[in-house]
Amino acid sequence: AMAWRAAPRAAARLLLGRRRIASCIDPSTGLTEDQKEFQKVALDFAAKEMAPYMAEWDEKEIFPVETMRKAAQLGFGGIYVKPDVGGSGLSRLDTSIIFEALSTGCTSTTAYMSIHNMCVWMIDTFGNEEQRRRFCPSLCSMEKFASYCLTEPGSGSDAASLLTSAQKKGDTYVLNGSKAFISGGGDTDVYVVMCRTGGPGPKGISCLVLEKGMPGLSFGKKEKKVGWNSQPTRAVIFEDCVVPVENRLGAEGQGFSIAMQGLNGGRINIASCSLGAAHASVLLAQEHLTVRKQFGEPLANNQYLQFRLAEMATRLVAARLMVRNAARALQEGREDAAVLCSMAKLFATDECFGICNQALQMHGGYGYLKDYAVQQFVRDIRVHQILEGTNEVMRMIVARNLLQG
Repeated sequence: AMAWRAAPRAAARLLLGRRRIASCIDPSTGLTEDQKEFQKVALDFAAKEMAPYMAEWDEKEIFPVETMRKAAQLGFGGIYVKPDVGGSGLSRLDTSIIFEALSTGCTSTTAYMSIHNMCVWMIDTFGNEEQRRRFCPSLCSMEKFASYCLTEPGSGSDAASLLTSAQKKGDTYVLNGSKAFISGGGDTDVYVVMCRTGGPGPKGISCLVLEKGMPGLSFGKKEKKVGWNSQPTRAVIFEDCVVPVENRLGAEGQGFSIAMQGLNGGRINIASCSLGAAHASVLLAQEHLTVRKQFGEPLANNQYLQFRLAEMATRLVAARLMVRNAARALQEGREDAAVLCSMAKLFATDECFGICNQALQMHGGYGYLKDYAVQQFVRDIRVHQILEGTNEVMRMIVARNLLQG
């Protein structure tokens, strides 16, 4: 335990990069050779380029732009974006595997990358050729970064009630309102904004792409958060912000549909980040139980703790299977895909938080010290039960699907 406390970052590298993983929780089980290969690339990147700096990024609230650009050189800036605009053209399952692997190194940074990927996919999928070629290449390379702007101070779970308005004037929209809790806000370059161009409800919402520096676009103070500290969070404010009509994605009134389709993938992505945090926490708990002694013997000899570790591993594997099942459904365009994404997000983020929290408990008092990585996984993963649709909303989506027919 003292060695782990003295050099937690080196220990994290050892655990996540070189430790033998028990076959029952091996994240490469069932994958193709290609998937195993890019999973290994992502795990190595997490161990070498992220885990050693995870604590510093958290403590100093550093947005690790250069590290993310290195990840983009490996194809992780536009993972499920088409190759003709710089994307990697991979599947939703491939994407889940990559985000799970990267999240073992720094969950907060990987979670931002997942949101960035979602934004680029939305432009790639719903943008016209001119928009795709204007925005996607610099986003896929992470020369520029993107933020997703849906939530407002008065509309979180009730996203269809958003009030940010866009009045059409000639060949421009004049945008007024504000967005809350925007990941990357103020530090990023491109903002995918849902706004009201028509009447109340979802059919009155359109999607505009804004660029930093546009007159009338400003930002609130940087929020102080429990976790997710390697990415800034700010309000995004529009005061008579003039946006060209050519920056609208899709047709007027299509914005809410675009937002929800983006979130289906976003829910798998954030669930995958939870899997990575939980996997890392199981390994940290496994190591701690082996080296820590109480009452004259290693904690690993205590049957109660053995049972808890077994439960953690079982819940991890169950969550991983659910997430990968939903990823396949979304990739195949299945009718039940949106509900399966909601189920996976609900189950994985709840279960994985429990796993990380139990791993902290197994560390005893050490787990509450910032010298130990396990507490950061707990803090970073907690918000996954809230964002990309709260887990209460996920329950509503699943129940509605079950009861409607």
